[in-house]
Amino acid sequence: MQVKIINKSKHELPEYATAHAAGMDLRANLDEPVSLKPLERKLIPTGLFIELPIGYEAQIRPRSGLALKKGITVLNSPGTIDADYRGEIGVILINLSQEEFIINDGERICQMVVAAHEQVEWMETELLQESARGEGGFGHTGRK
Repeated sequence: MQVKIINKSKHELPEYATAHAAGMDLRANLDEPVSLKPLERKLIPTGLFIELPIGYEAQIRPRSGLALKKGITVLNSPGTIDADYRGEIGVILINLSQEEFIINDGERICQMVVAAHEQVEWMETELLQESARGEGGFGHTGRK
C-alpha cells in the first residue's frame, strides 16, 4: 500500500524495523528538548503529514521499551488518525514515572500502525441474539 506523506521534520521517513513488524516508530521533531515532569502530559510534534486511503486509519501506540523503562506512554492510546485528517501528526505523551523525562529531537516516541476499518450502519432492534456469554463482562470470564 502506498500512502502520501509530507515530511517537514529533520528526520528520515518512518520505517519498519523488521520484515514482519506491524508498527513503525515515529520521532519527535523538536527545536529544543522538552521536559515531561511526573504526571505531566504534552503534545509532541513529529513534522509528518499523511493522506491515508479511505477505509484506513493510523493508530498511534506507545513504545513498549519507553513505557517499561521510563514510564512514558501515549495518553489516548491508541490515538486515531482518520483518513480525512491532513494536519501534523502530534503525539500526546504522559510521564507516569516519578522522575522527570527529557524528550530530545529525533527520539523515537511512539509507534504507528496503519489498519483497515469498517464503518457500521446501525440497525435498531428490540432483541439481540442470545450467546453463551450473555451480559457477563468486566472480569466475568475470570479464573475457572
